[in-house]
Order: sequence, then structure tokens, then C-alpha cells
Amino acid sequence: MELSLANKIKSEQKERLIGKVEGAVPGPLILFFAGIHGNEPAGVIALQNTLKALASKKSQIRGNIYGIVGNLQALQVGKRFLDEDLNRIWTSNRINKLQQKEFLSAEEKEMMDLLNFVQVILEGNKAPVYFIDFHTTSSKTYPFITINDALINRKFAMQFPVPVVLGIEEYLDGPMLSYINQKGFVGIGFESGQHQEASAIKHAEAFIYLTLRFAGAIKKRHFPEWKQYFQVLDKSAASLHKIFEIVYLHKIGDLDQFKMFPGFESFQVIPIGKDFAYHDGVAIKSSFNGRIFMPLYQSQGSDGFFIIHRIPYFALKLSSFLRKLKIDNLLPLLPGVSWENKEKMVLKVNLKTARFLTTPFFHLFGYRIRILDGDYLKLSNRERVAKKDMYRGERWY
Repeated sequence: MELSLANKIKSEQKERLIGKVEGAVPGPLILFFAGIHGNEPAGVIALQNTLKALASKKSQIRGNIYGIVGNLQALQVGKRFLDEDLNRIWTSNRINKLQQKEFLSAEEKEMMDLLNFVQVILEGNKAPVYFIDFHTTSSKTYPFITINDALINRKFAMQFPVPVVLGIEEYLDGPMLSYINQKGFVGIGFESGQHQEASAIKHAEAFIYLTLRFAGAIKKRHFPEWKQYFQVLDKSAASLHKIFEIVYLHKIGDLDQFKMFPGFESFQVIPIGKDFAYHDGVAIKSSFNGRIFMPLYQSQGSDGFFIIHRIPYFALKLSSFLRKLKIDNLLPLLPGVSWENKEKMVLKVNLKTARFLTTPFFHLFGYRIRILDGDYLKLSNRERVAKKDMYRGERWY
């Protein structure tokens, strides 16, 4: 299976643009990305297949649809990356310095090209914008969604019959979707399965069609088969349509030796004390009762595994209520809490005087991005930059 997928990519996809479909009438702008990691071809193949099929249905489509390759060079050789992980370098500081650098890494060149490519597409656009990023995992898994914790992302993602995992922005530096969310757009990642499984392509195709349906690019009367695609994902996800959050990430250094024990799958329940990996020759035991998430079974990558917990329904409803009322405006009234700037984008929490405040407390208000600065913890969220007015008229909002 691995060779056939690699050969298909090399023979068919040598350009940044996989395909473009311009609808007959105005509607949403949907940008699908695949191949951000070059050893994950399933999303590229799914976009090749679906965009080709959609080309003959332009009269039934609203808006514009793009399929875009992320790491084109790495995709050609079937490697996760060439110099560095393209999905870990999308920080504002890194991007702002690109123009001044004399030499760029292979992935910095890819990122600059992607930025320019997307900027041209977005220029003058006033329609609702959706960014969808396709990935696969090295371990077996249910298909699932990852999102930055903004309400517009939650609402859109919950239409799909798959698990939703939020809070990844707390643990990873520089994912592409975190940068997209900083700009206020809906941006969700979809992990369609294990790297080289044929089902990963099938799941990605189903997700593409459902995205078009939920974003309003295809009307229900023109797309009766959408229920079949819904059932494909619902069945493959074992009806695990819940929201989870990441509570732990096991990081791997560049020179570390890490190996997962065989047989672990994403969403598998892990009890406290369970051995499941070696790190520099030492067995790692779970210190949580939770579920393992994206265990690493490949040579490239710095994220050994995550642990996730399910978020109770009442906590989701409470956080949504608090955010809509903008109760976080009152947080600086608490001892040790202040705004870093007048734009109220970042909270500063004094670790000495605000020790009674827990991380879950700030999660309720959407504050998940943490930077430790001396005695202070700097927290920011996506709610204040979310382009709510852009999506307010959408059916799912």
C-alpha cells in the first residue's frame, strides 16, 4: 500500500494547487490543505479525487473551493519534512523575520510560498472562509478533528460525527491552524486515519463532501448522498462523537531515543501505572487515567504521545455562556491578574499571588495559550480575534 500511494503522488501532484472549483453563484471560500507533512498523502489523493468529480457539478456549487499542497518537496520524497517540521514554524515572530533572512530552510520556503498563495486567494474576499487541514497518524486511530478552542471552531466542528480534540495550541508551537485562528478564521484539522491505510483516503473524501454541505457550498437538495458520507465517518468513529481536551504531552528531544510499545491506538483507554513506551531506555508509565492520543510510531517527530480527557457537557455549556457574555472582562479584578496591554488580548497572571486559580478555570474563558515569563504566566485566547460577524449568518452558527 505504501509504495502505491507514494507512486500516485509522484506521478500526479507536482504543483501547489491540487485543484480549484468555482461555483456558479457566490458562497463560501473553502481552502483544503493536505500534505503539510510529506509522509501523509491520503488527503492529497482525496482532494485529487473529489475536486475532479466536483468539476462537472459547478452549476450546483456556491462559492469557491481550493485544494492546496502544504509541503510539496517533502511530499515528492515521502518524508514528514526535509529540514524541519512545516507544521511547527507558523509563529508570528518566525514569519515576520522571513524577509530579512539570507538563507531559508526548505520548510521556510514552503511556508513563504503558502503565505503568498493564500494571500492572493483571500484578497478582496468578503465571503465566509473555512480552512481545513488534512493529516494522518502513524498509529491506528478513529478519524477525528483537532481545533484551537474558539467557539466558531467548536460550532462548526461539532456538525461532524467524529471525536473533537481541543487545546492542542497549549502544547504545540507553530501549527499552521494556530496561525490561521490568530487571523480570526474558522480553521479545523482532520486526521483521517493511519498514514498508508486506504480507509484514510475514504474518510478524507467523506469529510470534504460534508464540509461542502455544512459550509453551504452545496445545497441539501443537490446533495442527497451527504447522509452516506455522514454514516461512513460515524461508523468509523464508533459513534464517539464527544469533545476531548489534551491534558499531557510527552516531548522528545532531538537526540532522545523513544519507542512506543506496539499495539497502542488513539483514544485507547489507559489506566494509571500502565507501561506503554521507552524513553532513553526507561519505561514510561501512565500517570493519568485517560486515553492515549496520537502515539508516535515513526522516526520523525518530537511528540511522543498525548493524554486526553473527555470534557463534561456542562463545562462546555458553561464556557460557551461565559464567553458570549465576555465575563473575562472581569478577570483583572482578581488578585494577581491584569491585562498585558490595552487591547485586552493577553492576560498576565502573577504565579505568586494567583496560585489559587487553576488552568481549567482559565479554559472556561478560552485562555489556553500559555507563555511563562518570570513570575508571570501570559495567557491568550482566540475569542477576541474570531471573525464572528463573518459567520453570523451561517446556518451552523
